[in-house]
Amino acid sequence: MNDCDLLQRLAKVPELLARIPNGGKLDLRVQTRLREEFEPDLVRAAFSLTELRHRARDRYSHAADMWFDRAELEQGTPDLIARHKGQRFAQHGNEPVLDLYCGFGANAIGLALNGVTVTAVDRSPISGLRTEWNSALYGVADRIRFEQADNPLDLADGRIVHLQPQRPDDRMRSLRLEDLQPTLEQMQALAEQTPGSGLTLSPASNFGGKFSDSEIELISLHGDCKEAVIWSGSLKTDVAMRATLLPTGWTLAGNPWESFSQVGPLNRYLYDPDPAIVRAGLVDLLAETLQLFRLDGAEEYLTGGEVLSCPAVTGYEVVADLPNNDREIRQFFRQADYGELEIRCRHVPVDATALHKKLPLNGARKGTLFFARLDGKTRALVAHRLPDSN
Repeated sequence: MNDCDLLQRLAKVPELLARIPNGGKLDLRVQTRLREEFEPDLVRAAFSLTELRHRARDRYSHAADMWFDRAELEQGTPDLIARHKGQRFAQHGNEPVLDLYCGFGANAIGLALNGVTVTAVDRSPISGLRTEWNSALYGVADRIRFEQADNPLDLADGRIVHLQPQRPDDRMRSLRLEDLQPTLEQMQALAEQTPGSGLTLSPASNFGGKFSDSEIELISLHGDCKEAVIWSGSLKTDVAMRATLLPTGWTLAGNPWESFSQVGPLNRYLYDPDPAIVRAGLVDLLAETLQLFRLDGAEEYLTGGEVLSCPAVTGYEVVADLPNNDREIRQFFRQADYGELEIRCRHVPVDATALHKKLPLNGARKGTLFFARLDGKTRALVAHRLPDSN
């Protein structure tokens, strides 16, 4: 029995899926009862799918009914990001787009929701089945056609392409582009030779300096940097780097080497840039744009004397500037009324768990403890998050 057959059989027994409790968490008693009515392989598949649907509920608006594979879901593009990328393709005419290595169809659906006609391509027929069923849930099945190909890149000649490379099973944790399929050389050739392409990569991957004459967009969702997209050909703009923050759509674009912000003394407010801006190397441009100063040349934290409301930063009011000394930090919190404390740092090594255990946090206030360099020296900054800040 192949995987497609199993999936089709599972789709015919929705009553089985409806009886899986607790988001697919394994319950041996329930599993035993269900195996008395359904075949064991169907019960196993139902538990696995229900668990994946539960995990995906914050990423996909139709997650409760979608069809997932565990490895594909780990790399899958969330709804809002797929739709955002689809806008870029839709702005460049009505030419059909190839979505290579389509997986369960997340990016193809994002394209189709923007009116783009898509040919979704994968090596696995079961990916086509998932893409077909998932696209129907979103009402765009008429804009997506699936094609199975042993080598999806063979279809890319002269076409507008979206590609999200895959990590082989034995290298699922690797972030090196050299470990992906297709190979780095094949991705570079695709970017150079197609009329327009968008390559979706992990934001933590080593993409720097790998693609010439391209725009790199770092995309965050709810403050978490999720993807890096390499835009080439007709899909790129004339900037080197871009950071886009979803769901607001706020964007900052420029050349990281053309902005030079000043380092200034700690002021009343501390601002923490969105991680997409940090990964894009656009902190200096952000500081210039918002008229803020960096705390230190080696820190991304910014400071200023005015309250700012901007999706690009999370703002805090600084209430104490302490030496990086455990005794003095403990003494401060012994006298203060804090019960909840978030500990944050970027470049200063701190064992937050161990420090938390040392601090007397028996009060009612909420606060944040930053460890950051100021004028080359590490300081401990106690701050309160500003109301309505990101």
